[in-house]
Amino acid sequence: MILFAALAIFGLGDSLLIQSHIGNAPWSVLAQGLSRHTPFSIGESTFIISAVVLLFWFPLKERPGFGTVSNLVIIAAAIQLGLYIFPPLNHVFALQLFYVFLGIALVGLGSAFYITCGLGPGPRDGLMTALHKRTGVRIGRVRLGIELSALIIGGLLGGRLGLGTALFALLIGNSIALSLNLVHKLFPIKD
Repeated sequence: MILFAALAIFGLGDSLLIQSHIGNAPWSVLAQGLSRHTPFSIGESTFIISAVVLLFWFPLKERPGFGTVSNLVIIAAAIQLGLYIFPPLNHVFALQLFYVFLGIALVGLGSAFYITCGLGPGPRDGLMTALHKRTGVRIGRVRLGIELSALIIGGLLGGRLGLGTALFALLIGNSIALSLNLVHKLFPIKD
C-alpha cells in the first residue's frame, strides 16, 4: 500500500510541473514531446517510455521487481490523473512557481517512500545502476547522461523546457534527501 501511495504521490507531483507551463521534469519533457507526435497522452507516453527503458535492462542482465512494474503503471496513471485534476496555469507566475515547488516536494516525498519500500528500482534507476556496474562509469555521470538524453530528445520533440525544468534539476536531489530524512524520523528502522 505504501508503494502504491508513494508512486501516486510521485506522479501527481510530476503532473504539477507539467501543468505549471514553465518547464517539465526531464522525463516529462520527453513524454510530452512524444505525445505531440503520436496519438498517446502524456501518461501513456510516460508508460511507453518506461517500458522501453525497462527493455534495456535485459541485455544488461537486470531483473525487475514488483516495485519496478508498479512504477511503470502507477506513475503514468497518476501523471495522467493529475493532468485532469490540476488546472493548467498559463499566466499567473506566482501560482506557476507554487505548482513547481509543490511538484518537486511531492516527487521528493514519493521517491523517498518508494526507495524505502525496497521492492525493486524504477526503470530509470535500474538502467542507471546496471550501466554503472557494466561500464565502471561513476553513477552520477551515468545518471546525468541518461537525464540529459531524455531532456534533449524531449526538447527536440517539442516537450516544454523552462524555469521549472531548471528548478527541478537544481532541487530534486535536496527534496529527496530531506524526504528520506523525514521518512526515517517518522518510521525509524529497529535493529
